Amino acid sequence: MKKYDYILIGNSTASVAAIEGIRSVDPRGSILVVGDEERFVYGRPLISYYLLGATDERRMDYRPRSFYEDNGAELRLGVRAERIDPAAKTVTFADGSAAKYGRLLVATGSRPFDPPMEGIESVPHRFHFMKMADALALEKYLSPAARVLIVGAGLIGLKCFEGIADRVGSVAVVDLAGRVLPSILDETGAAMVQRKLEEHGATFYLSDSVARFDKDTATLRSGKRIEFDILVTAVGVQPNTELVKDVGGEVARGIVTDACGRTSIPDVYAAGDCAESFDIASGTRRILALLPNAYFQGHCAGVNMAGGSERFDNAAPFNAIGFFGMHVLTAGVYEGEAYVEKGEKTYKALFCKDDLLKGFILIDLPERAGVYTAMLRERIPLSQVDAESLKRSPGWNAFPAEMRKARFTKEV
Repeated sequence: MKKYDYILIGNSTASVAAIEGIRSVDPRGSILVVGDEERFVYGRPLISYYLLGATDERRMDYRPRSFYEDNGAELRLGVRAERIDPAAKTVTFADGSAAKYGRLLVATGSRPFDPPMEGIESVPHRFHFMKMADALALEKYLSPAARVLIVGAGLIGLKCFEGIADRVGSVAVVDLAGRVLPSILDETGAAMVQRKLEEHGATFYLSDSVARFDKDTATLRSGKRIEFDILVTAVGVQPNTELVKDVGGEVARGIVTDACGRTSIPDVYAAGDCAESFDIASGTRRILALLPNAYFQGHCAGVNMAGGSERFDNAAPFNAIGFFGMHVLTAGVYEGEAYVEKGEKTYKALFCKDDLLKGFILIDLPERAGVYTAMLRERIPLSQVDAESLKRSPGWNAFPAEMRKARFTKEV
């Protein structure tokens, strides 16, 4: 049985970041990366743009094809990790092989979660929309006459709509919530996004849900009936925590880690959509299933796996989304006093509490959201800046001269 200094389970953003973190400390240690997809690491958020025709499979690569070789990492694709043995420090794979590790990273991501829906097994053409394989499978059934039903008006469901809107005859979207993107937008912002999507052909059935399916017909709780040819379910996701949970590791909603990426199991780390972070905006531990968060977690874990020292303790939910040219930026939580500017096609909402910027929503505003992001992530007190100026127009000139100097210049 071969032994590696580092084994990374999951060929993902977090694993790429972990390799870069490891190599920043240890240039020679042996690395094995194992992924259950048969595909080179790619940007999963790009799958809707693939269907839209805005990119192709090769341009979706997250790193150059030489990345693993350049970093001295062995890559095994299409292999699933079945279990880990912390005492023996081994990983056993679905093909019956096994390997020993010095340090292990679990970056297994998440999988679609479908609540029980009566009759769903009778639907002949049903898909999820999380991986490239999902997009390729769905693409085979797209046609100008196809009627599509998407269950879920969250980010995954709406990005799926954007990708297929011009390739099918009609798209209906059903969601139990009363507005689109309910986890990241308030009512005003959600209404603006909904109008944009309706302009491109979406029909929404909100505050409703599917009571039952009968092959190509969905009957909603309201009694409405929707006929369709293709079903996409995008209701939610479930973190893949089993490898850690099955051996007694601490798991809540996701795998529990400290600020260095360590789990409760010695020499086992976790990062990405399977792992929790401490959200500085809400003050709670939760999963932040966002690509930048996965990268920061993975890099931090890699550095510490290699014996270095790094902490990732300023996580917060940041979203940058586009729909048909509409740009949506959101961050943090929407608590406290709200400062709002609403234009015909633009929207700004800033939320302040306890002398801190706690969250923001920006729709189609050419402003430097990085200033607001820095305020939130670095927890800069509003009392230390020209808060009223900052609300109207984000710029570093709202910061005291000594704070600007510390940020942009070095001591000579």
